[in-house]
Amino acid sequence: MFIRTERLFLRPTWPDDLDEFVALLNDQAVARNIGTKKLPDSAEHAHEIISAPRDPLLPHFFIYHRSDDGLSLIGSIGLARDGGDVELGYWIGRAFWGQGFASEAAAAVLNNAWMLGHPRIIARHFTENEATAHVLTNAGFRSTGEIGTRYSEMRGGEAEVMTYVAERAALPDLVETPEASMNVPNLTV
Repeated sequence: MFIRTERLFLRPTWPDDLDEFVALLNDQAVARNIGTKKLPDSAEHAHEIISAPRDPLLPHFFIYHRSDDGLSLIGSIGLARDGGDVELGYWIGRAFWGQGFASEAAAAVLNNAWMLGHPRIIARHFTENEATAHVLTNAGFRSTGEIGTRYSEMRGGEAEVMTYVAERAALPDLVETPEASMNVPNLTV
């Protein structure tokens, strides 16, 4: 599955990109905001992760910025199960922060989730990460006010997270006219 937005190209992870992927993750400012038990520290480790069987209803994408110079890998985004919930997770390389790429990618994946039949998607961010709160709100999520915890390898343990939710029923215009409501022209899947 591929998604094209105004500035981005989202596609499945491919082994050819793993060195660049690991290099982008090798930044403490980026890794600090990713809630996982173990981040890939080599192309081989990353290959193990992306080679694992995936549920086709829970796609994962590399995010590429499209420009006249070609494609540049800038991050990763996808859906995963968290208990009974489907959760959106993403990260963007630091050189690409503050340019709206995360909001654009999140809105596109959220729209894709509706097309896959998911009625509700959650997302979480570490409480002090206001940039992600802004990204999620721009993409169509709303804060639930719920504070929980999530493990972060770079934080050395559990840290507080805020929970956000997007519900398909609450966003009928998003499904009917994605370009108008998401401000993401030329969205194709």
